[in-house]
Amino acid sequence: MIVEDLHEVYPHEFSETSEPSQFYVLYDQNAIYIASRLSDSDPDSVPANILRKGDFGFGDDTTSVILDPHNNGRSGYMFDLNPNGVRTEAIFTNATKENWDWQGIWHGAAKKDSEGWVAEFEIPFKTLSFDPDQDTWGINFTRWRARWGEYDGWVSHNNRVNPAHSGKLKGMVGINQGFGLDIAPGFSINEHKDFVTSQSITELKSSVDVFYRITPALTAALTLNTDFSGTSVDARQINLSRFNLFFPEHRNFFLQDTDIFEFGRIGDSEMWPPVTSLSQVEQESGQPFFSRKIGLNDAGETIDLEFGGKLTGRIGRWDIGLLSIRQAGHSNVDPSNLFVGRIAANILAESLIGAIVTKGDPTSNIDNTLFGIDFRYLNTRLVKGGTIEGAIWYQQTETDGFNDDNSAFGLKLKMPNGKGFRGGIEFKEIQNNFNPALGFVNRTNIRDYILEIGHLWHSDNQMIRTIYSGIDAERIDTIEGELQSQIITIRPFELETASQDRLGTYYSMNKEHITEPFEISKEIFIPVGIYSFNQYCIEGSSGSHRNLNLSSLICSGEFYNGDNTNFNNELTWRPNRHFKFSLGYDIYDIKLPQGAFITRLTSLRADIAFTSTWSWENFIQYDNISDSLGLNSILRWLPRAGREMILVINRGFQNSYQMRNFKLRNFKSVSSDLSFKANYTFRF
Repeated sequence: MIVEDLHEVYPHEFSETSEPSQFYVLYDQNAIYIASRLSDSDPDSVPANILRKGDFGFGDDTTSVILDPHNNGRSGYMFDLNPNGVRTEAIFTNATKENWDWQGIWHGAAKKDSEGWVAEFEIPFKTLSFDPDQDTWGINFTRWRARWGEYDGWVSHNNRVNPAHSGKLKGMVGINQGFGLDIAPGFSINEHKDFVTSQSITELKSSVDVFYRITPALTAALTLNTDFSGTSVDARQINLSRFNLFFPEHRNFFLQDTDIFEFGRIGDSEMWPPVTSLSQVEQESGQPFFSRKIGLNDAGETIDLEFGGKLTGRIGRWDIGLLSIRQAGHSNVDPSNLFVGRIAANILAESLIGAIVTKGDPTSNIDNTLFGIDFRYLNTRLVKGGTIEGAIWYQQTETDGFNDDNSAFGLKLKMPNGKGFRGGIEFKEIQNNFNPALGFVNRTNIRDYILEIGHLWHSDNQMIRTIYSGIDAERIDTIEGELQSQIITIRPFELETASQDRLGTYYSMNKEHITEPFEISKEIFIPVGIYSFNQYCIEGSSGSHRNLNLSSLICSGEFYNGDNTNFNNELTWRPNRHFKFSLGYDIYDIKLPQGAFITRLTSLRADIAFTSTWSWENFIQYDNISDSLGLNSILRWLPRAGREMILVINRGFQNSYQMRNFKLRNFKSVSSDLSFKANYTFRF
């Protein structure tokens, strides 16, 4: 199979590409192979600054292959290479949304030459879920030209390339996955020191993950003594609200086939074009299953998982996901058996209807069960290239001692078009005793209303590429009808230039109803009352293909019964493909009648990629709320996909001395973790 007729997808869909591209496809019984020639009239200017796997950005040229092995237009995989041969992969959680935290075993290589650059993909069938009776697969190809902000593709719709619209690869017969068995043993040596109590613990731990494909489309997984050392630490967040924060999942075991457990399009927000101004935390609230509740406590510290099993995949029109985990006891919580079950039937052209059940509580000894049903609608085939997404869902929990007001339900309708009009409405009710012990809820006893509407213009101007204007609004009331929170954001313009520089401004009008005093800072309380406050913001960023890149957000205005000025800045410098330095500084300067305070959050990343297989990642974070500093340092060797050796150092420091009117920094070590981990995947 040879594909040469790519067209421009963004910014001007179906226009002729500025440079030609060719893709060549063949396969044998073990893998599918794709070779690509990406021509460029100025090959020396092709940006290729990323050399470390796990580093990602739109600053490098890339080429991608999308595979839909079930040929259902609903699911699939994306495999991506940059000119340095750095691999990135994603699984589609639905036809239009990718999860880039997924990791699959495949191989790739690329290099620049006098004509542009070339890339080669080797994707084993052992990595893919597919229907052996289906001899036609969906396939698509893309190319991103970073310095021009041009996105090319083979088949596209609504300025997007995804499984819902793809070409066809026919004749996929005679392929197999061998025994379909992956065994990934590993061991780690961990040393923990508590400098406060002068205690030290050294632990040698072995673990094993086993994956067996019962059929090419159905996978069983078993994990014993699960080891999550080497997982990236969370970026710190400063919470100035009354409600919980949201941290994403990073652990590979839970990310495998994560799309099966998606429910009701909860948290399914658009990432591009223009990101919504509404809180991601509020949009995630109501999830029936959130895997971070397993194996982690509220402080983000690891809780041992003794063993676990997982069955995920597809049987005909059915999507199936079963997860069972035995979590060790911790604090005052007994060992617990945790279960999640999900089943969904694909109906209509691109929609599904399903159910979910969870059982167990990883944070207490109280029995907890959840049951939910959902219908997710998708139509990417509207006239004039439009797309419409919708969902309706219902959940109910059973918790000892709570028999009433234990339900949640919601609906959503969106038109996330890549040009022209785009908008959406959403409603959800979360009752007072709704308690998804294996899910995520930000606040209860509320009704949440969301409206988003806007227009995205594509310009023929050589300087201005796109302009977006819109309004985002969210109102959260108690079920009794009293206002709890409200925000209306007017976004007059957000523009992007041909070189990916961005500039935007918005004006937000906020209301908060405080029913009981809450401590926003040490010994500073927001009194009971209804507060209205407005803010002006301006944000901008330079094109990520540049070696020096700056993104900045500046807001100023009222805050409750006082004033607030917020600066959020991040400066990234890539002197060459081996080094990346990033400095972030976030400050809130808040003045209230009750008192004034300043919050500061500083982060520094220093990454060194010695080669495409050897890297050293360093992440330092400090905030003046906890007055603590954390260091996460990872030396990583990835000789080949499925093989890894890592050395991890985590150090915690606490400021131990204060002067009268200012703080004299005298950080002392409070904790230290040193881990060495190695694992190797055997495939049969």
